[in-house]
Amino acid sequence: MKMTRRELISSSVLPVLMNFPMSVASAKGKDFLVYVGTYTNKNRSKGIYAFRFDAGSGKLDPLGLVAEMANPSFLAIHSNNRWLYAVSEMADGRGKSTGSVSSFSIDTKTAKLTLRNTVDSKGDGPCFVRTDHTGKNVLVANYNSGSAAVLPIKEDGTLAEASAVVQDHGTGADKQRQEGPHAHSFNVSPDNRFAVCCDLGIDKVMVYHFDAAKGSLTPNDPPFTSLKPGSGPRHFDFHPSARYAYSINELSSTVTAFSYDKAKGVLTEIQTLSTLPPDYKSPNQSTADVHVHPSGKFLYGSNRGHNSIVVYSIAPSTGKLTYIENTSTQGGVPRSFGLDPTGKWLISADQDVDILVVFSIDQKTGRLTPTGQKVACGMPVCVKFSSPV
Repeated sequence: MKMTRRELISSSVLPVLMNFPMSVASAKGKDFLVYVGTYTNKNRSKGIYAFRFDAGSGKLDPLGLVAEMANPSFLAIHSNNRWLYAVSEMADGRGKSTGSVSSFSIDTKTAKLTLRNTVDSKGDGPCFVRTDHTGKNVLVANYNSGSAAVLPIKEDGTLAEASAVVQDHGTGADKQRQEGPHAHSFNVSPDNRFAVCCDLGIDKVMVYHFDAAKGSLTPNDPPFTSLKPGSGPRHFDFHPSARYAYSINELSSTVTAFSYDKAKGVLTEIQTLSTLPPDYKSPNQSTADVHVHPSGKFLYGSNRGHNSIVVYSIAPSTGKLTYIENTSTQGGVPRSFGLDPTGKWLISADQDVDILVVFSIDQKTGRLTPTGQKVACGMPVCVKFSSPV
């Protein structure tokens, strides 16, 4: 039976954790605004929440609900730190057969968001959104329909209708989860020349020539890299050197390292490792998010079920990974996590227990240490940092 992403969300019921007091302290260059996207269909959240984060001490303070909307599960912040974009992960968020993406303006004094406009995501169940490096376009992946789109950004930060739409095709080895294409993330290369879409349903990492000025997509040659059947590639990140890239694979609980030919936009698999300790066995395990540390020395990935963040070191000469540790997120279902721009801290979004958990990062080893902070937030999914405010 085909299951939508909404049907795969845990049905556990916990208290609603929503309206925190709104207060914003003065910033001296080390404070960041943190925006958290959530699921709202269990009545534990009302939309997008903001926090102030002190990158000196690692202290995370709640600022409250800053935008009310349905299932803003994934967010992107523009490089100018004045605009924010959010998916509404629904098939009929506005009474239509497709999901949507909304643009907001950011008030850096109060952290509140003001809705500017909403456009179709050109697919069902949008689950990922990001801006390109020029700040001229938003890229969105639609899970249920297996499609992806480019939405041009107007001069005032609002979104235009899609300038390009691509539709994946095929099935995978897992008859329940891979009955069709399921686009799960959409990223751009460091030079902004290529766009990379992980499709969980067909075990392919699609690659497109991307023209930011036109907002266009053209299949690359080759148009994709295939992973082992049943892998389910989900999220993806490039190494700062632009020589390597990494996908985290939801269904197989693995991470794949690629060499990357930046001239041709070609990904070549060089290594695939488990995200779990050797002695851990469970049928209820899946991965979610992946990020390269700003230094390029470490890779982090989240495990749901094992409820941990896996840590690897990255060999600078080859891009290959070496396992370091799995650190408990001290909660349940770490849907996503964020690395702060200084590279000193990691914030895990533990969806099923309605908390954000703060860890410090050892700059020499990459290891994580919990700071003791567990901050309430209903059904958190996505963690995004703004620049200092």
